[in-house]
Amino acid sequence: MFRGSYLTRVDDKFRLKVPAEYKRTIDEKYGPQQFYITSRTGTAAQIYPLVEWRKLEDEMLELDEFDESRMRFFKATSYFGQVVEIDSQGRLLLPQKLRERAKLNEDVLVSGQMTFLEVENHEMIDADQIGMTADEMKAMSEKLRAIRAAAKARVQ
Repeated sequence: MFRGSYLTRVDDKFRLKVPAEYKRTIDEKYGPQQFYITSRTGTAAQIYPLVEWRKLEDEMLELDEFDESRMRFFKATSYFGQVVEIDSQGRLLLPQKLRERAKLNEDVLVSGQMTFLEVENHEMIDADQIGMTADEMKAMSEKLRAIRAAAKARVQ
């Protein structure tokens, strides 16, 4: 699992140096493999180990192929997406369209999002967007209760 956040830089060849803690997780859990770098909005990059991206694709395929949100999801993630390999020094080349749109140059914040990494321009992060409201925490708590109840019902 990817946790926490780290400030790092994108070099002059547009490569992101994966922070050491995340590189250790990649080596231990995934080994050498490809990554899918994409974005849902164009404001940040999401870096998925390809195995995790395929799990997400499989879940999305459960939706009706004409579902508007599914179509928009695949349109955005395909437009910005690219399969890349991590080099021997732990760097990933960021896709040009995404790099330009999200302004992923120089200082960036890399945040662990459990199964993927998110990369944002550090200067463009809106501090007001960080944190959860009481309503959001309550809604998440209710969803977690429902998941736990469903899991308990399956066991019985």
